[in-house]
Amino acid sequence: MLRRHLLGTLVAGVGLAALAWSGSAQALDSRFTDTNGDLVADTPTDASQQVDPDTLIFAYTPVEDPAVYAKVWDGFLRHMESVTGKKVQFFPVQSNAAQIEAMRAGRLHVAGFNTGSNPLAVNCAGFVSFAMMAAKDGTFGYNMEIITYPGSGIEKVEDIKGKKMAFTSQTSNSGFKAPSAILKADYGMLPDQDFEPVFSGKHDNSILGVANKDYPAAAIANSVMHRMIARDVITADQVVSIYKSQTFPTTGFGYVYNLKPELQEKIKEAFFTYDWEGSALQEEFARSGEESFIPITYKEYWDVIRKIDTANGVSYDCK
Repeated sequence: MLRRHLLGTLVAGVGLAALAWSGSAQALDSRFTDTNGDLVADTPTDASQQVDPDTLIFAYTPVEDPAVYAKVWDGFLRHMESVTGKKVQFFPVQSNAAQIEAMRAGRLHVAGFNTGSNPLAVNCAGFVSFAMMAAKDGTFGYNMEIITYPGSGIEKVEDIKGKKMAFTSQTSNSGFKAPSAILKADYGMLPDQDFEPVFSGKHDNSILGVANKDYPAAAIANSVMHRMIARDVITADQVVSIYKSQTFPTTGFGYVYNLKPELQEKIKEAFFTYDWEGSALQEEFARSGEESFIPITYKEYWDVIRKIDTANGVSYDCK
């Protein structure tokens, strides 16, 4: 299948082909169980431990300005209301950590977690991902790119040595985890030794930082960059790409593990029956080639991300 070919190519490309991933659920927080081995938390069998809120709280990963995305998601959330019979409220979050903590504390029910924070959300907050955005033909994914600005003196990755390198946050796949693994495996470059790492907080901050010449180089998700160019936030000639990875899975959408099973199914129905044609969601995400939701599983689609985490020595510490 195409997705397996892309993921296999990526693993080989970052020097991780020899890594073994056990696929066990031992990383799940102790308050969760995983009896079927799908690596996500089971729904509690005790009905008294299941939740059925009057209002569903939804949050989209904080890759860009939350105010922009409140409007983009509004039509979809109204559709979710009609399918589930619940009121649905958009919850703007400013960081991946805040989003994970909100779900862990029971304040967030449905969400899109970015690629890199998915494992933490799954293992620490009981997130169950089931959908991902894709093109109309079912293809999906984005690339990590390392960008600079014209005239920076950086023409290839090795030229970053001795300079600042902007990352987004330590939970981001394309903004930190993947570039860290690639810089180490393919170029023998280590932070603080070969370059000075700085953290911008979000992909749009890194992209704007490079475009405005605040950062000599940055690792970013190119889907975010494409949308920012399409919205005229930056112009294409303000940045230069010096590295492009293979394809990664995009934001994973799902719900918290302890929702009532009937509600879980209604939420899935809302995603897979949504009509994208002419919607604000289509207008925004078609800019990065995404115009549908496809079903996914965390166990299969995030296998490569778990391997990258292993290469970086990442543990899913929920304390």
